[in-house]
Amino acid sequence: MAAAPGGTAVRPTAAANWRALGTSVRLVTTDPALLDSCNLLLARQLAEVDAACSRFREDSELAALDRAGGRPVRVSPLLAEALAVALRAAAATDGAVDPTVGSAMNAIGYDRDFRLVQEDGRPVKLTVRPVPGWRLIRLDRATGTVTVPAGVRLDLGATAKAWAADKAAATLARAAGCGVLVSLGGDTAVAGEPPVGGWRIRVQDVTGPVDETPSQGPYATVGLHGGGLATSGTAARAWRSGPHTLHHILDPNTGLPTDSPWRTVSVAATTCADANAASTAALIKGTGAERWLSVLGLPARLVTQDGTVVTTPGWPRAGTPRFSPPPPLPVPVPLGGQPPNPRSSNAGGAEYFAAGPNLYSRVQAHSARPAFEDKGGSGGAAPRDGTGRGGGGEESPVAGVTETAP
Repeated sequence: MAAAPGGTAVRPTAAANWRALGTSVRLVTTDPALLDSCNLLLARQLAEVDAACSRFREDSELAALDRAGGRPVRVSPLLAEALAVALRAAAATDGAVDPTVGSAMNAIGYDRDFRLVQEDGRPVKLTVRPVPGWRLIRLDRATGTVTVPAGVRLDLGATAKAWAADKAAATLARAAGCGVLVSLGGDTAVAGEPPVGGWRIRVQDVTGPVDETPSQGPYATVGLHGGGLATSGTAARAWRSGPHTLHHILDPNTGLPTDSPWRTVSVAATTCADANAASTAALIKGTGAERWLSVLGLPARLVTQDGTVVTTPGWPRAGTPRFSPPPPLPVPVPLGGQPPNPRSSNAGGAEYFAAGPNLYSRVQAHSARPAFEDKGGSGGAAPRDGTGRGGGGEESPVAGVTETAP
């Protein structure tokens, strides 16, 4: 075993790469002998998530909700948990991340596996139509039932992969007793004892092989010691439809792909689910998203369409030691009566929805020298000796400080 500077032993890592849930999967463990057994367990967990949450499988639990016609449906604890995460993300982002975008996704042509959507290219009619709104969904955790109004279709794409990464990383680390990184299409969660220097992850704008630095666009490498890192972007999952270029980040207020000033947003948080909800919401919120992230105390890196990089307090700069973001800020989720206007973020509460802990919390990370990369999903981040995925550009120390990418 090699020694790091100062005499600390460097823990070896091993990685496996494959595909599931319609995206790339990367698993890294700090004990190479446990990689295969962890990979088998991960494959089983992701198969269960797919059977519960897939929008593209007629036999999934989520599809069964579409056929229920507004009647309460008893669901598995797994789907109930996935729905709770989606509803909490909607509440914490003022509805920017809304699971009732299923019909809007179908309307723009994203109604099957993304690879098939890319190959199609058939023209679609773009119509401005707000999505039904997350407050219409009744989730009763006590009885294990979900009620979705007739005609409302759910899409958990904005939260399910990140939540699955969190769940898998925690389960594998607990079972194996070693450090684990799980990256699902750009959503990265880590658990257990990290390698020396942390899980080094390259964030960038474009997708590409793990072992190749991007040929264009800004990128940076950070060291993640806990929690999750996610990048959302409008380029990785984009396709042509007639004269239009479309992407998968929808604005719930219009039901159409968001026209964001940002091309990628990377966020670190106490969980990957939180990080991904925040990065997606930032794209949709557009101008002023960096202030929103700063108020929440989330380290973030936002890249504009022209390549300018903006960072919030806590995002590491090159050569800066480990950072600890400020304490978590509460994200209130109103509880109480049914709101008069389901589309309004100020419409009151939802007696059927329990929020759980605060959405955003402390995460430890620091800047690190490039070592491993792996791009995928929303933007592109990667691990090599133990990394995941993300996306982003160069770094600056405080919100509002910018630098122009090469």
